[in-house]
Amino acid sequence: MTMNRTTLTMAAAGLLAVALLAPAAAQRHQPEVHGVFDGDSMYTLLPPDGIPAIREPAYVSGAEADAQMSNQEPVMGMVSGDDAVCWSTWQLDHHEIVNDQLAGTAIAATW
Repeated sequence: MTMNRTTLTMAAAGLLAVALLAPAAAQRHQPEVHGVFDGDSMYTLLPPDGIPAIREPAYVSGAEADAQMSNQEPVMGMVSGDDAVCWSTWQLDHHEIVNDQLAGTAIAATW
């Protein structure tokens, strides 16, 4: 059986990919059992700060948001006097918290 150049190149690329990805897979965070509740194990699935907060949110005007977002896009918002902000819950699914200021007051919006 002879191997052509394409087969050898593909095999080498596959071996290289395995060699590069294996250490990363070995370093993945493993869930830790913290106790048992009603017969079920309780796990820590994410390390501390495993879901990063949005610390410096970028905002657009209402007109720009209207042009970019669907009318059905779910948002979470706050109003204080004449100031208003909102965040797409689709983005918050990946962050879960926004640290910001509204009308000069520090806020933490959580999802």
